Amino acid sequence: MSTLSDFVILYPVIVSTIWIVGSIFFSIQERRVPLNNDHQGQPADLVSILIPAHNEQDTLAQVVESVSKITYQRIELILMNDGSQDNTLAVMTQLQERYGHQFPVKIVDIKVNKGKANALNEGAKVAQGEFLLCLDADCYVDQNVLEPMLARFYDDPKVGAVAGKPIVRNRTSILGRLQLLEYVGVIDIIKRGQAFVIGHITTVSGVVVAYRKQAIIDAGWWNIDAITEDIDITWRLYHHGWQVRYCPESVAWILVPERIIDLIHQRRRWARGGFEVLFRNRGMFITGRLSEQWLLMDMVLSDLWAISCSFVTLFYLFTIMFTGDIIMDGVILFLLLLISLIQFLIGYADSRESDFIKWQDLSLLPLYVIFYWFINLVSCLTALGSFFLDPSHVGSWRSPDRGL
Repeated sequence: MSTLSDFVILYPVIVSTIWIVGSIFFSIQERRVPLNNDHQGQPADLVSILIPAHNEQDTLAQVVESVSKITYQRIELILMNDGSQDNTLAVMTQLQERYGHQFPVKIVDIKVNKGKANALNEGAKVAQGEFLLCLDADCYVDQNVLEPMLARFYDDPKVGAVAGKPIVRNRTSILGRLQLLEYVGVIDIIKRGQAFVIGHITTVSGVVVAYRKQAIIDAGWWNIDAITEDIDITWRLYHHGWQVRYCPESVAWILVPERIIDLIHQRRRWARGGFEVLFRNRGMFITGRLSEQWLLMDMVLSDLWAISCSFVTLFYLFTIMFTGDIIMDGVILFLLLLISLIQFLIGYADSRESDFIKWQDLSLLPLYVIFYWFINLVSCLTALGSFFLDPSHVGSWRSPDRGL
């Protein structure tokens, strides 16, 4: 039990330290190393913006309005209605009439709900652009979202995808503000650290990501059987020799769950998607590049940590119940909190302008550490159970929690 406890405590400390250091150097590199835009002075490439939607009548107009304000001029918009039961298709028609004079607007009406991956495939089939910007229907994008992404494509012809940065915009509840902390102090930090230390990221953010269309074709399009199409396509691109970059300058404002049950459902889906990636790409432990092997090993260790953490937590609880002794080392607990504080302070420093985050938001940090330890632990363990009990589950959509 002592060895298991050491692993549960030391693993997040070591990994967090690596990602913190990597994120600092990533930020320094972003400021000092200019991108080589080989397309300067040449005609602009057409970018196809794909927005799949299932029951999004209340949110679709906002994201399309934000698209209409994008500074990059040469775009086309493709709206995919994935078997909606509400007035999503009618809203799409109205948006086509409203913005059709500004840029081409195409509508793809899919009669049966088959999931986001299938909708993206159907939209990409009619896309004319060399690059595809994929957005969720409940977000809105910054007007300068495309230029930094395109610069990374032009900088390296082997870049197949560029992941943008999601920013939480619904902050009317404690749960929404906790997720704001997570996106700023965990998700963004990890992606920056991975991008610098390994040169790869575990996954793009499906809510705002750009692809080179040829890379998607090489990877065999999006996998309609994957429960998380963004994680799956990231590793399919790696498998076919393409690179994936992180671009925190390209942001999208997103809605996050504000009910605990919906948050757990979301995180369980993410965790299960990770398990599917590990299973489908297990051969890359031997044949993959070193950076890919390291990422896969980190995913394995993270899952082992969650399982180990559950055993250690139960052991501590039973020990406290039957003996009344608190056996947690105060020094170790202080170290964990210190690492978390440093991580969030760095995230705050990098994001306070773009995310409109205030230092008062950091007052929720102690609650975040305790609450999200529990949420992610439950999500990982239930996802592991569903993966083995229902391995043939395929992707489909349900109306998500849009917040308060």
